Amino acid sequence: MAGTLQMRCQDSDSHNESFQRLVATMSAESPCSSYETDQGSTSTLRPRLLPRKRKPTCFRKMVRYIAKKYLTSESDRQYYADRYTCCPPPLFVPTVTLAEIGLFTYHCLDAGAISANGPIPVESVLIFRPDKRIQLWRFVSYTLIHAGWVHLFFNMLVQILVGLPLEMVHGSGRIMIVYISGVLAGSLGTSMFDMKAYLAGASGGVYSLLAAHLANIMLNYSEMEFGLLKLSAVLIIASADVGFAVWDRLLERDLLPQISYTAHLMGSLAGLTMGLLVLKNFDQKLYKQCAWWIAFAVYAGCTAFAVCWNVFYF
Repeated sequence: MAGTLQMRCQDSDSHNESFQRLVATMSAESPCSSYETDQGSTSTLRPRLLPRKRKPTCFRKMVRYIAKKYLTSESDRQYYADRYTCCPPPLFVPTVTLAEIGLFTYHCLDAGAISANGPIPVESVLIFRPDKRIQLWRFVSYTLIHAGWVHLFFNMLVQILVGLPLEMVHGSGRIMIVYISGVLAGSLGTSMFDMKAYLAGASGGVYSLLAAHLANIMLNYSEMEFGLLKLSAVLIIASADVGFAVWDRLLERDLLPQISYTAHLMGSLAGLTMGLLVLKNFDQKLYKQCAWWIAFAVYAGCTAFAVCWNVFYF
């Protein structure tokens, strides 16, 4: 464009160039110009329409919110918000949640009653019972059974609000490992420390997710927004529910069968260790690698001891 204007200035006839022709020349050769001439006229100018930016959809707003809350650096947040397409969608948490709600509805219809603490399907092939510990699937399947709508409501609420965003960020495979490790730790711990109690509910997996969120905050504490506030919120929610479970157990100590609350504590320990093991670490540092090996040793050692206890003690 500069060369064209220089040639026109050197030409004798170009001294009579009008302002409109000068603007038309710049408009024709500059891709960034915001004006263009009407067809067949050099004296009338009209603005070139620029494309409008589309407003983000509700889904995009949700993805950006999750990226802001669960990722650390701005580059990671931007990359996740631009690239996440929900394909494949998060399947593990929704599938488990629907299965737990469906089985609770079935047992309520079968018993013909529903209450805050019942019904307890003690004859179900899924519930964990100390006299049926030889049926190994019960160490995991008990997570699908719940004792009352209060128990179910809290577990489903935490599962969706905490587990679903974690699955969207870290993937279904990692969250499935964290969840099942909490469920298994809950049943193994109950078989050791509360040997006469039955075990029902998703508390082991739910507290594993809560503790994994705590591990996610610990891994990326310095970069996360409101890290201390999130840490406090997780601890307050977990402490309140554990306190309620302990109080309910002590209040109804003569009620049989007794439902154990040990899974809350064991699931939290499993979620904290497995969260350090399998969740994505966006800020790799040496001491965090040491924490990885410590977490692996703790979970593996506790699991091996609990398995040996159940095999050789009984």
